Amino acid sequence: MPDPGGPTPPPDDLEAALARFYDQESRAGTRRVIELGRVARRDDFVALLAAEGRVRVVEVGLGTGLDAAALLGAGLAVAGVDLSDEHVQRCRALGVDAHRASATALPFGDASFDAGWSMSTLLHLPDAEADVALAELVRVVVPGGPVAIGLWGGFDEAGVQDRDPHLPHRWFRFRTDAQVRATLATHGTVERFDTWQPDGDRFTYQWAVLRTPDATP
Repeated sequence: MPDPGGPTPPPDDLEAALARFYDQESRAGTRRVIELGRVARRDDFVALLAAEGRVRVVEVGLGTGLDAAALLGAGLAVAGVDLSDEHVQRCRALGVDAHRASATALPFGDASFDAGWSMSTLLHLPDAEADVALAELVRVVVPGGPVAIGLWGGFDEAGVQDRDPHLPHRWFRFRTDAQVRATLATHGTVERFDTWQPDGDRFTYQWAVLRTPDATP
């Protein structure tokens, strides 16, 4: 799990640095496992989409496609973005409509999706950019649609992961529960907000469902 090296600002080439890291990690064959608390919430989200008749999901921060594969397996149509070319290629092989793009400039039209999904991605963005990314997610999801957001945090801190196995080390922006809730609330209604600490770690996982604003009558 992440462990920031100190309160350092993000590099000027933050997105390029993240892409280099994750390309290397993917080529190295690193295997990531989704923690059970997240799997349970993902199942809850799939059930919510089924109950509301929603089938089109956009994922911001596809990674190697672990969540996308589960969503596809549940009968959902998944499109998404990632900064890593390696990740994009892996996800396309799974059947995801994957694009290499920034979370702050999604290559999709307004209201293109029924729901949104973004896990452990916005924690790599400074506050202003994270706010833009949330606005983009809300833009591409239909009015009244649910957006699931997951983050590591529980405290106010920013820095790099000194123990990362590849260079450049990743930069993280961790936020308190109050900070996350306040930011999300500026983009819609926080319908659910769960937190837990896997394996007794000092890091909390923050999982929320944000309901996008309804269309103006």
